[in-house]
Amino acid sequence: MTKPRIPLVFLAALGASGALLLSACGSGTTPTASNTPSSDTSASTSDTSPAPTASSSESSSDSPPATGQPVNNGLCKAGDVTLSLGQGDAGAGSVYRPILIKNSSSKACTIQGFPGVSYVAGDDGHQVGDAAFREGTKGDAIKLQPGQSAAADVQFAQAANFDPAVCKPTSVKGLRVYLPQETASKFLPDPGTGCAGGKLPGFQLAVKTVRRA
Repeated sequence: MTKPRIPLVFLAALGASGALLLSACGSGTTPTASNTPSSDTSASTSDTSPAPTASSSESSSDSPPATGQPVNNGLCKAGDVTLSLGQGDAGAGSVYRPILIKNSSSKACTIQGFPGVSYVAGDDGHQVGDAAFREGTKGDAIKLQPGQSAAADVQFAQAANFDPAVCKPTSVKGLRVYLPQETASKFLPDPGTGCAGGKLPGFQLAVKTVRRA
């Protein structure tokens, strides 16, 4: 029995189809291989990119200022001023006189508040009686240029106003004065009589806040 012959045209078509199939499979693997290194390269570039400049500026603005520099708060110190007693008035058993505080330095300084005032006596300058009572409220800060002055009004009660047994009258050489917020004192000569007794029915000295003279 004779076997049927396959037409040559069909065999040619079959061979062409196989070639196309092999070509398609080969082209499918090529994009997959080329995409893998491209993705890895992108990730590496992202990880090594520099930090944003905005973060750098924020970090620098939050940094604390440099320390170790001397700070000058500008307060008038004992060595910056000279003291004197101004003219005053008398009345009701007291004398009222201002302590004049002159800036005798070469730089401006600021003064505010109540000076500390007390009588002193003897060669050792010991305090006599209580320090001056602070009368009124704290005033505004006063900036004194070189040569300018501030004043603090002081009430001096006469020792004769008090019972001698309570007052214990004592000769004084003057006043010890502390500028506001200062620990060094100045001596202001003003001979007179103070009360050494500590239980007076009033104040032998009273001082008001500094004001511009």
